[in-house]
Amino acid sequence: MKKSGRISKKEYYINIAEEVSKRSTCLSTNFGCIIVRDDQIISTGYNGAPRGTKDCTEIGVCLRRMMKVPSGTKYELCRSVHAEQNAIVNAARAGVSLLGGDMYLFGRKILEKSNQLVNAYPCFICKKMILNAGIKNVIGNDENGGTVCYSVGDWVAEWAKNDMIADTQKYSANYKNNDDGEQSSCSCGNVRCR
Repeated sequence: MKKSGRISKKEYYINIAEEVSKRSTCLSTNFGCIIVRDDQIISTGYNGAPRGTKDCTEIGVCLRRMMKVPSGTKYELCRSVHAEQNAIVNAARAGVSLLGGDMYLFGRKILEKSNQLVNAYPCFICKKMILNAGIKNVIGNDENGGTVCYSVGDWVAEWAKNDMIADTQKYSANYKNNDDGEQSSCSCGNVRCR
């Protein structure tokens, strides 16, 4: 029997998240997010400035890069709202429940025209929001174009056992931020964290 070449649902949803990421207004990394429940897309989001405010593409500079803020830290110094946060907020604006939904996240580093896939993984703030929103799984692309699925229940179990501040899975885009050209990695020392 001849295969149809039909892509899987996971690939389908990640591809849609990639298209959403193309609306990003971040000068460093473009992220797109969709939330799916009962095989239906119920919300989307990309990283960008709050509605009605100037974004980094309009201003032409990234405050975090100017200040040499290490990757994966001090998100309060960013103009953008994360893609995951925007997807959660957009669902709330539409009055849509996210309980039991799956989040698909796509990320690509574009700093200095690198156009390089990153491990799409939520930051600590987004992880807390995802947990409270009732999302079941987060499926993200990896740096090789594959996908990785994270169970939100595993985060809850880890945080119930240990202090959540000691979270072992952290996001980092690993961009250059030091004057000597060294790259940052996440605080656990792994370039490819889970």
